[in-house]
Amino acid sequence: MKSYAKLFILSLIVITLSSFDQQPGYVINGSINVSSGTIYLKNFRNKTFFTLDSAKIVNGKFSFKGNVKRADLFGLTLNREESFSPYYIFIENNPIQVSIDTANVRSAKITGSASNSLFEKYKAKQSGFGIDSLIKANPASTVAAYILYRNFAGSLSPKEIENDLALFDPSLADLAYIKELKEIVAVKKKVETGKTATDFSGTTPDGKTIQLSSYYGNYLLLDFWASWCGPCRRANPELVRVYNKYKSKGFNIFAVSLDQKKESWTSAIAKDGLTWVHVSDLKFWDSAPAKLYAVRTIPSNFLIDPKGNIIARNLEGAELDEKLNELFK
Repeated sequence: MKSYAKLFILSLIVITLSSFDQQPGYVINGSINVSSGTIYLKNFRNKTFFTLDSAKIVNGKFSFKGNVKRADLFGLTLNREESFSPYYIFIENNPIQVSIDTANVRSAKITGSASNSLFEKYKAKQSGFGIDSLIKANPASTVAAYILYRNFAGSLSPKEIENDLALFDPSLADLAYIKELKEIVAVKKKVETGKTATDFSGTTPDGKTIQLSSYYGNYLLLDFWASWCGPCRRANPELVRVYNKYKSKGFNIFAVSLDQKKESWTSAIAKDGLTWVHVSDLKFWDSAPAKLYAVRTIPSNFLIDPKGNIIARNLEGAELDEKLNELFK
C-alpha cells in the first residue's frame, strides 16, 4: 500500500509540475533586417524604458519568451541605452510575430497581440480623438489606461481625469497607470489656478541650492523644459523676448529642466541665451519638481503672483506677453 501511496503522490507532483509548464505566456518571434547582434526588450515606467531582457539576433531572427499578468507596453531596441523611443509593443500572453525594418524608426509590424492592434488604431486616429469614447468601448483595456496616462493626463483637468477613471473596469484597479493617474489628480488639485504654489528647492548649474519661494515678491514664471525638448527650444526665443521686455519691471523666470546630462542642459542655456534662474536634479521624467506640479508634458509653465499664488498656467509667448502687459499696467 505504501508503494501505491508513493506512486500516487509522485503522479500528483508530475501533474502539478506539468500544469506549471503549460501556463500561458507570450512567445515573440521576430525578424529584423540585421543579420546579427543583440536586441533588447524593455519595460515601461514614467515615459522611460528600462532593459528587461535581451536576445541574440541570428540570421535576422530573434525570440523572447515570458509571462505577463495582463497586456502591457514594452519596447524593442538594438540600443541598450535607448530609454525613450524604442519600437513600441503591447505584449500579451499569446504567440506574437514582430517584423522590424530599421529604416522605419517609428514602428514595427506586429501581429498576434489584440492590444497592440488597438494601440495602432488609436495612433491612426489621433486627430479629433476622444479618450472617453475609447475607454467606454474598452473599459478593461490596459491600452486605454496607458493612453489616458501618457497622452491626456497633462492636458485634462482633475475632474475630467476622475470622470475617465470612473469608466474603467474594476479589474484594472491595481494597474500602475490607474494608480498613477489617481496620484496625478491629487497633485493637480493642489496646483490649480488660484492655489498657493508648492514650494521646493533645486540645484543650479554651479551647484547651489535655491528655493522657489525666495523669488516671490514679483511676478514669477515657473517654467518646465529640457534641452532635448524640441517645442521647448523653439519657444525659447519668444520667451527670451518677453523676459527682456518685462524683467526691469520685476518679472523673473524660475526654470526647471528635465534633462539627464548636465552638459546638455548648460549648453542649451548658453546657446538659447536663457539668462534667468535655472535648476535641475537631472532625473528626466522622475524630476522631483515636475512631480510636485503633475507635469506630464513640456513645455509647461505656471505664472505665480508676488504673494506666491498661481494665477495662470501654460501661457505661450504672445499670451504671456499679453498677461504681463495687463498685470504691469
